[in-house]
Amino acid sequence: MSELATMEFHPQPQAGEATPWAFPAPARGTLANGLTVLHCHRPGQQVVAVEIILDAPLDAEPAGLDGVATIMARAFSEGTDKHSAEEFAAELERCGATLDAHADHPGVRLSLEVPASRLPKGLGLVADALRAPAFADSEVERLVRNRLDEIPHELANPSRRAAKELSKELFPATARMSRPRQGTAETVENIDSAAVRAFYEKHVRPATATAVVVGDLTGVDLEKLLGDTLGAWTGSQAQPLPVAPVTADDAGRVVIVDRPGAVQTQLLIGRIGADRHDRVWAAQVLGTYCLGGTLTSRLDRVLREEKGYTYGVRAFGQVLRSAPDGSGAALLAISGSVDTPNTGPALDDLWKVLRTLAAEGLTDAERDVAVQNLVGVAPLKYETAAAVAGTLADQVEQHLPDDYQATLYQQLAATGTVEATAAAVNAFPVDRLVTVLVGDASQIRDAVAALGIGEVTVVAAE
Repeated sequence: MSELATMEFHPQPQAGEATPWAFPAPARGTLANGLTVLHCHRPGQQVVAVEIILDAPLDAEPAGLDGVATIMARAFSEGTDKHSAEEFAAELERCGATLDAHADHPGVRLSLEVPASRLPKGLGLVADALRAPAFADSEVERLVRNRLDEIPHELANPSRRAAKELSKELFPATARMSRPRQGTAETVENIDSAAVRAFYEKHVRPATATAVVVGDLTGVDLEKLLGDTLGAWTGSQAQPLPVAPVTADDAGRVVIVDRPGAVQTQLLIGRIGADRHDRVWAAQVLGTYCLGGTLTSRLDRVLREEKGYTYGVRAFGQVLRSAPDGSGAALLAISGSVDTPNTGPALDDLWKVLRTLAAEGLTDAERDVAVQNLVGVAPLKYETAAAVAGTLADQVEQHLPDDYQATLYQQLAATGTVEATAAAVNAFPVDRLVTVLVGDASQIRDAVAALGIGEVTVVAAE
């Protein structure tokens, strides 16, 4: 028998020395037309991300025309003075670019991703869309029909229906936040090309807009390129629109959106709390993550692992709108779904988790895991130019300093267990939560009412 050959293994790779990481700091500038520009050079990021933030908030939509901001945002890519809708789409495809746009409470945002080698062409197309959108009657009519077709599907979706009802419950009927962001069937059907153009002419101008450019800008004369493209966009020098304060009624109560025969109950529990301008935000993020930010959080550990009521429950904070003076608000919420027979027991256990949190607090181990997950994975979260650009655009919308995100990670790492506990308890007080349940009212109402978490009201599903 021959001897076995001796195997020689390649030396095992060793981990290198860890290098410090911080969220990228952008450079600022202003074009001659008043457009504010933030740019960030990211070597190796050959797909450049561009975000355009327009000061056209939903509060500015005319009465009876909720959704006009959304239709305008979608119509930006439906033709210009140089290209028809089909030609514009073909030009985007030819340079390997994608262009998306959406409207939200702070304003309208356009998002472009384009290979660095085609950046001039991509910026030129976006500049044309902003400078001279066609807003053709036929294209706006098509977008309106598409939006009307979407609405029944949204109402049929339990999570979307719950979100709609929570907004209606939390905010005054006169507030835009109480109504769907993209409008209702009654308001969208009133929108035509004239209404879209009027909204555009009143609110879209470079002097109140910001462009964020992130990617590998090696060899790019960005100042000249932006001047030749977005710099050709003109408009008046109007001041940014005033931001109204956010008010809400979070008195503890329960609203059941009746879905007879539903085998699951969609739950959304929420209230309004501090936004990113508040010094408590870092602790609130950490405490909320410990409560329901991941599969190992308290809510999941009880409702999913121990009781088997659900596939998962999440707690989160979502900024709604911020003002230049530092005022603003965030939606603090818990969401998930449970099987219909266990709706009452699941809510009972959820409230027990909240009461236990208030009575006993978080553990150091929970805090440490949350910091590791939130801070430790940050470099991976921002691997792409689009992720960096999106966060910078969020900071612009929320009137935050350019170093906010970098500072936030330092604050998260320095936040202690006691601070995180206090913030989570204040974010989700057991007697100040509005609970929306989308499910079979005949099966769940009595069990929910018996919990004593608030007066129960039943509404039709529409």
